[in-house]
Amino acid sequence: MLRSVGVTDVDELFESVPEAVRLGRPLDLPDGLSEMETAAAMRALADANTPATRLVSFAGAGCYDHYIPAIVDHVVRRPEFFTAYTPYQPEVSQGTLQNIYEFQTLMCELTGMDVANASMYDGATAFVEAALMASRITKRHKVVVAGSVHPEWRVVLRTYAASGNIEVVTCPVEDGVISAATAALLVDDSTAALLVSSPNFVGHLEDLAALGQVAHAAGALFVVSVNPILAGVLEPPSSFGADIVVGEGQPLGNPMSMGGPGLGFFACRQAHLRQLPGRIVGRTVDVDGRGAFVLTMQTREQHIRREKATSNICSNHALNALAAAVYLSAVGAAGLESVGRACVAKAHYLRDALLATEKFDAPYSAPFANEFALRYAGDPAAMHAQMLRRGFLAGVDLGTIDPGMDGLVLFAVTEKRTKAEMDSLAKEVASL
Repeated sequence: MLRSVGVTDVDELFESVPEAVRLGRPLDLPDGLSEMETAAAMRALADANTPATRLVSFAGAGCYDHYIPAIVDHVVRRPEFFTAYTPYQPEVSQGTLQNIYEFQTLMCELTGMDVANASMYDGATAFVEAALMASRITKRHKVVVAGSVHPEWRVVLRTYAASGNIEVVTCPVEDGVISAATAALLVDDSTAALLVSSPNFVGHLEDLAALGQVAHAAGALFVVSVNPILAGVLEPPSSFGADIVVGEGQPLGNPMSMGGPGLGFFACRQAHLRQLPGRIVGRTVDVDGRGAFVLTMQTREQHIRREKATSNICSNHALNALAAAVYLSAVGAAGLESVGRACVAKAHYLRDALLATEKFDAPYSAPFANEFALRYAGDPAAMHAQMLRRGFLAGVDLGTIDPGMDGLVLFAVTEKRTKAEMDSLAKEVASL
């Protein structure tokens, strides 16, 4: 390499660098390792961790331990998909474009909406994009967000809203949900959107019908975030007048993977298609009349002049979206309903079992789905640490996410958890 650039040694290569700023000694690095030694060192580092999959996990708060059918990993690891790229050339991208198109179709089926994009970074940024989109559509600069939305999502919303000159007003929580009467006091003719999640951060179901009426009465859009697994058992947000539906798609065939990457899904009504951020795949015919897939409605800054772009935080997570599409195709409508029902039933069983230990009390009485919050009688952090040593991820200490929830523990239950595991958790907690 030195000969190719016309120098005799490394010192000559760097002779233009002043002596005063040169290190003047060899780098303080260990000797190099062979491939075999490197693999052993990496294994040792990995073994220092305890993956959640080796624990009995009752953690949730946005990332869930669902069963992933073997076919999902088999498909996404195919080299045609695993080396994901932006399918700018439809002539050589039909497979990639088709799987994205099918993902969009599945998201419309789940949410009951008319159109969907090709996924987004994650649920939080999809939620923010919904607020920005609503502001563009209504030409208004205030959004009202439910205080029951994930605290971290609300932080992301405030961050982006500040740069977009959008006022964010938070609707207070009452018994784990927001009330339509309180929301009506905050939503007015300057409001672009009312944003809620159902189930919300602590697992409760919001009154979407009443909240949708509040939003539309003021001429605002109604934005709803949902858990896609529970879409198999709950009425779709479209039934309650939702204009935009978003959410985190990690539960659909994506591992927890230390919190990411996941994917955000985003769907809306046909009337708002031209304001839909991100990548959208459409179906057309080629010059020979054969079906073909193409990128369409290209509103990202990579495609058009930046000042005309609807968003610059909307690159899709193609591989994660593919995993979601494969998962939904594998389990089917009946399978998704079965998974959702199992999660809800098991969550209610575990809540009763934990309350029976008398180590917890219930701060909320509103209906809930697959997740619930309880107040622990002692120190949640100490309880969590002791249960971890016994092989359990005993929920999420909410005080670490929101100081206003200090003392609360959020438990999530998926279809993977057995009755024996839930009984064991309750028994171990009772013994502390």
